[in-house]
Amino acid sequence: MIEGLKPYTTYRDSGVPWLGRCPSHWDLRRTKILFQERVQKGFPNEPLLAATQTKGVVKKEDYGSRTVTASKDFHLLKLVEIGDYVISLRSFQGGFEVAHHRGIISPAYTVLKPRSGAESGYFSHFFKSKPFIESLSLFVTGIREGQNIDYSRFSRAEMPLPPDDEQAAIVRFLDHENRKTDQFIRAKRRLIALLNEQKQAIIHRAVTRGLDAYVPLKPSGIPWIGNIPAHWHIWRIGHFAKVGNGSTPSRGRPDYWFGGTYPWLNSSNVNRGHVDSSDQFVTPVALRECHLPYVQKDSVLVAITGQGKTRGMSAVLSIEATINQHLAFITSRKKIVTPHFLHLALSGAYAALRALSEDSGSTKGALTCEDIKRFKVPVPPMTEQKQLLDAIERATLRIKTAIARTEQEISLVQEYRTRLTADIVTGKLDVRAAAAKLPDVEADIELSSDAVELDEELLEESETEESDE
Repeated sequence: MIEGLKPYTTYRDSGVPWLGRCPSHWDLRRTKILFQERVQKGFPNEPLLAATQTKGVVKKEDYGSRTVTASKDFHLLKLVEIGDYVISLRSFQGGFEVAHHRGIISPAYTVLKPRSGAESGYFSHFFKSKPFIESLSLFVTGIREGQNIDYSRFSRAEMPLPPDDEQAAIVRFLDHENRKTDQFIRAKRRLIALLNEQKQAIIHRAVTRGLDAYVPLKPSGIPWIGNIPAHWHIWRIGHFAKVGNGSTPSRGRPDYWFGGTYPWLNSSNVNRGHVDSSDQFVTPVALRECHLPYVQKDSVLVAITGQGKTRGMSAVLSIEATINQHLAFITSRKKIVTPHFLHLALSGAYAALRALSEDSGSTKGALTCEDIKRFKVPVPPMTEQKQLLDAIERATLRIKTAIARTEQEISLVQEYRTRLTADIVTGKLDVRAAAAKLPDVEADIELSSDAVELDEELLEESETEESDE
């Protein structure tokens, strides 16, 4: 059906540079004609809302503890009704957010109520489209961390307005396509999770039991490790390595960042497994005044905070760098373990590290440098460590290839959705006929059988390859 979409018959110049041509029968209206700014206060008993780039405007209680909660003066917060749009502090990065609940939100946000003709939900797609988000740079004020949307300027900007029935067709079509895409992505992410579990099991067994199935074993005394080869040792990390963490120099100090040449890393870097570069740099002034650590090459980095999967993950550092407060570094003082084996040992201990961080008493979940120092890992002889690394690489290579292929599929589908949405909401493609043929939501299709078969094929392939190893 999508392959059959065609442009409209006639177009005209919209007069809006970022929009270009639009269908001849579409109107153009200023934002302040389409939307009315809602500035209603005095509703302290309404639920607190959070503006998110992925879920829209939702109840804060449903979004967890990742946003700041006001503790007083609830009567000063702005009322938001279902269907309103919120210009958040980072709207220029992710578009405007539509409200799915009635509630109250910070007065720092601008709340827009759709007027007649703009209530169909068309703008919930338009405001998240790539061309619109890119156009917001025309209305941004401030620099770096202080950037925001200047609504007085934005309110005078012209927006496309399709006829009511056409807005409804666009919403129907895009909602349908988004449901299919979301189902596909969920299935692929489940597949990635299963493949990662298989990889984790291979690593865990190798770093705790070694390669010889008949080697004599002894109890390690540590639940996550179990029995280990009798000739291995258990070491507390603090007994053979230096452990520490860093900080984030103030963004309000240009002399800490401008012209910086020393690599500065945040916790997202551990997702790479191997860190050999940085996209942020600090100056010697920041290193000195903020007491940032000089982390040596061949150290191991561990993410010690975070609500997602990153906390507990590790990576080998192959450059000299410094780090923020969400990372810990482990720099060996004794040559009893290679950085790559320590990284894999910590990868095998991921579940144990997560459990340790959640038992720390913090509601957010966190590891401390003391936790890392006290953490115990199995240590085989150095020659055996190299053999284990090679064996793990061989055993997990095809699983990692399958994961990379699946992640690429997700990326391509997301890119396609972004492009399709942009083409439809800006009038480059006509979906009226296609939308009329769609089933009702209740009869909407579930995940396609092709996607399910592909998932099973990949899993069976990885399981076969694992058994072959």
